[in-house]
Parts: sequence; C-alpha cells; structure tokens
Amino acid sequence: MQNWYAVQVMTGKEDSTSVACKRVIDPQILKDCFTPKYERMKRYHGQWHREERPMFPGYLFFITDRIDEIHYEQKRLPQLTKILGTGAEFIPLSEKEVEMLAKIEDERHLVKMSEGYIVGDQVIITSGPMQEMGGTIRKIDRHKRIATIQMEMFGRVMDVVMGLEIIRKE
Repeated sequence: MQNWYAVQVMTGKEDSTSVACKRVIDPQILKDCFTPKYERMKRYHGQWHREERPMFPGYLFFITDRIDEIHYEQKRLPQLTKILGTGAEFIPLSEKEVEMLAKIEDERHLVKMSEGYIVGDQVIITSGPMQEMGGTIRKIDRHKRIATIQMEMFGRVMDVVMGLEIIRKE
C-alpha cells in the first residue's frame, strides 16, 4: 500500500525541490514526488494566458511505502523542511484526502479550471473539478478568475485557491 505524505519545503521552491528529490532519492523508495497545481487565467500583454500555480504553496507530496528511509535521505536534501507528522511518527494523508485529490486532478497533478454561473448569491458549478468537490466556496474573485475553497487537508480545515471562470451572473 502506497501512502501519500505531505512534506514542507520553502514556498516558491516546490518545483526545484521536486526535481532534486527525484534525482537524489532512489525510485524504489520514492514512487512519486509532486506539487498539486491549479490552473488559472491571468491577463498580461492585453491577452488572457493560462498559468499553473501550486495548490498548496510550501508543500510537496511523496508517494511511498518507506517513509522512514526518505526521512534518512532527507539529510541530503536541505530544501526539505519536514515531513508532516506528530513528531514521533509521520502521518500519511487520509484515504479521504487522497481520494479527493485523485478525483480533482489529472495525471500531471493539475486541477483544471472550473466553470459556473451565479444566481443571486448562489454559485452553480457547471463543469470542472470543483463540481466534484462539494467544498465550501468562501470567496470568488471574478477579475482574477479564482475561487477560495474551504476543505479539510493535513488534518485541519484550510483555504485552497482554484481557478473558476464565472460565465454569467443572473
């Protein structure tokens, strides 16, 4: 059984740390190392462009069944701050958290843009991964085309940003 673990890294260094981990840690020990990202639209040079941003800034995810060996290897990678746990043991993501992430992201660990519309003060999601989540939308920024979702992750409730295109408002 492969478990998913969250590992703290320096915010903004998620991609370079992921590459370093894949290079240094034996692939027999570390099955996968990635940063879930979300897709968003950003306007510059007079046009809209798709961008990918870390969904959990400052975190990498490891898929492994040998976390103690990775903890030992961690000394060779100063970019890794710590593997999340209680201090005495490392705690993998819950089955519910893993299922939710697997459901909303694609094979590249990218959460695509969602689409929806607003009726009064209710948001109706018509397509995309947010349709599957059932999370609580805390805030929508229509200009930046993002939504802040409240979801349970790492054993606590946290706000996560995802791409959301509001097509119309009624």
